[in-house]
Amino acid sequence: QVQLVESGGGLVQAGGSLRLSCAASGFTLDDTAIGWFRQAPGKEHEGVSCIGRSDFATYYAGSVKGRFSISRDNAKTTLYLQMNSLKPEDTAIYYCAAAHCWDRGMSRKGNSWGQGTQVTVSS
Repeated sequence: QVQLVESGGGLVQAGGSLRLSCAASGFTLDDTAIGWFRQAPGKEHEGVSCIGRSDFATYYAGSVKGRFSISRDNAKTTLYLQMNSLKPEDTAIYYCAAAHCWDRGMSRKGNSWGQGTQVTVSS
């Protein structure tokens, strides 16, 4: 069974850092493009960052570029999102999911979401 489970969210003050993890089971992360998405209250899901197959491409949304960093540990089938210099506008539920990923953008591949992990940044 293919499954992605997010963790690592929490409450942090503005300027702080968090590292999100996404544990994959049923498949290996080095064989697929995958990304982080987020949904703020009252808003649509938006793509945050993605990494392509075999690290062919990475993408960051303009709002997080220079502050967030995506990586994956293929041996442990885990995807990470290191988030630094967090801002209140980063508050959202963060999801990892299969993605179409290219150096100028990303989109969701598929239509289901996991439970996500809540990130709350206080001012």
